[in-house]
Formats: sequence, C-alpha cells, structure tokens
Amino acid sequence: MITRKDFIKKTSLIAASGLLFPSLLRANKESKPTKRAPNTNKSPLVIATWDNRKATEAAMAKMKETGNSLDAVEAGAWVPEADPNDTSVGYGGFPDRDGMVTLDACIMDKDGNAGSVTFLQHIMHPISVARKVMEKTPHVMLSGDGALQFALAQGFKKENLLTDNAKKAWEEWKVKNNYTPIGEKNHDTIGILAIDDKNNISGACTTSGWAFKMHGRVGDSPIIGAGMYVDNEIGGACATGLGEFVMKTLGSFLIVELMRNGRTPQEAVEEAIHRIVKKYDYKNMQVGYLAINKQGDHGAYSINKGFTYALHQNGENNKIDSDSYIK
Repeated sequence: MITRKDFIKKTSLIAASGLLFPSLLRANKESKPTKRAPNTNKSPLVIATWDNRKATEAAMAKMKETGNSLDAVEAGAWVPEADPNDTSVGYGGFPDRDGMVTLDACIMDKDGNAGSVTFLQHIMHPISVARKVMEKTPHVMLSGDGALQFALAQGFKKENLLTDNAKKAWEEWKVKNNYTPIGEKNHDTIGILAIDDKNNISGACTTSGWAFKMHGRVGDSPIIGAGMYVDNEIGGACATGLGEFVMKTLGSFLIVELMRNGRTPQEAVEEAIHRIVKKYDYKNMQVGYLAINKQGDHGAYSINKGFTYALHQNGENNKIDSDSYIK
C-alpha cells in the first residue's frame, strides 16, 4: 500500500525557460461573488490532507470548545507538528541537505487576515508563530532568523527538532546520494480547512518541506494562494505534494476563484490539476488538492494515485481515498 511518505515520486525540476505561467482567470468586472446560503446540515466540518484523523479529531474538539474555525485549524496542525514519527512536519521532520530542520507554515482566518513563517528553525509549532505574525504584526510573512527572533520574543521555546531517526536517515542519504538535493526520501505537508457553526472558514498549512532540500529552499506551504487560501464568501483550498508546481500555478487561489465563478469544489480541484498536467512533465511527480465551499461540500483530486485525506463531518471522522488524474 502506498503511504504518504513514499507518495511523492523523485523528480528533476523542469527548466523555467520556455514555460508560460498559467494565466489567471479573467473575471468579469461586472460579476459579483455567488451568494450561497449557509447549510448548517454540513457544518461544522474539518478536512485535512492525508490520513490525519488525529489532527481532524483535535481540530473538531477545539472547535466545539471555542466555536472558532481558526482555533480548530491551529489545534489540528499541532498534532503532526509535535509527532516525532512524522518525517514531513515539525518535530521529527527530515532536515535539509546540511542537516538543519527548517519549517514553513501559514494560517488564514475568516476575515482574510493571514500570517506566515518560512525557513524557521528550532520552534516546534510554526503554525502558532504564523498566527502571531497575523495577529501581532502589520506583516504577513516573516522568515529565517527574523522569524525565530520574533517567536522567541513571543514566548516560544527554542528546541532541537532533529530526532535521532531523522539524523540517521540524513546521514545515510548523504552517503547514498552524494549530497544531491533530490534523494529517495520524499516529503509532504498537512493542509487543513475548517467550517464552524457560524459558517466561517479558516485554513492552515505546515511542513518541514522537501527532505534533504537545498539549504534555504522554501516551498508552497507558507505562501498564501499557493499552499492554502481562504475566502470566507466562497470557500477554501489547500495543497500537498511537490510545491514548486503549486507555486507556479497558485493552485489554492485558483481553486477558490473557480468556485467563485460557479465550479463545485470537485470541479475546481480537477481543473487545478489539469492546469499542471497541461504545462509540465507530470508523470513522475505528485500534487494533490482539497477544497471546501460555504455549503460544506468538498472536493479532492491528485495527479497520481495514493492521495488520501481525513474528513470530520456529521459526527464521523473518516479516511477517504482521493480520485486522481492517473488512474
């Protein structure tokens, strides 16, 4: 059975020359966002990439406690961030090729506020630092040492995030792969979206990034509109997989805009995948998307088979297999 850790195929990045960035939707200047009545039968809802049912359970519990979808997505992201056995997120994440665990995360609320951190080291819960950026600064994104100093000033504890297992894997990789950033170990992220009882949507995304990446590499996960995007009038979307191609197509923003123009969540995520496969050599890579709308409907789609997601809705918390472009 394909697991989330071996899901993404190793691939070489495509040369940028000659490739056209996918055009954005040309929205009619006269058009207005579709007005959709809340459907309380389908909310509250929490959805997350991969079999992150512990995360969706924690998110739903927090949402029942506070009634706030923003609290929910933060609480859900905490679960993999603190899991030493999760080699793709937070504590236990595989390091870059220089042996350093660097973290990226972003969060977005119902009012369109957003916070993000990139290239953050030594902090177990980057999602909470991203929330502090959103709530305590005039900025959206802080990076590197600046993000670390801000986190420490906010009371976060500096910790060693490189576990013995991750260090061992890195040392083995160095010998086997001759220090090239494209190794056999793959990575992934958690994207999580929630709708609360007030029909308000929030989203979060957090990752330790591409295993054994070049030092300084940042993927799509902390980028608003790429790894995750929320518009409370319409819905939300999040991404997983090879972030370079999510960034090149601004997939999460695209999905929300497609829903704004009348697509269902399922139609929107499929179109976002099609934008990638039309432009790039997609067969040896993976990208997957999740989307929700204000009615509590959801969609999921990926390039290759094997993408799964967790859905907590109507009192049930289930792992679901996503449909894919390559069957």
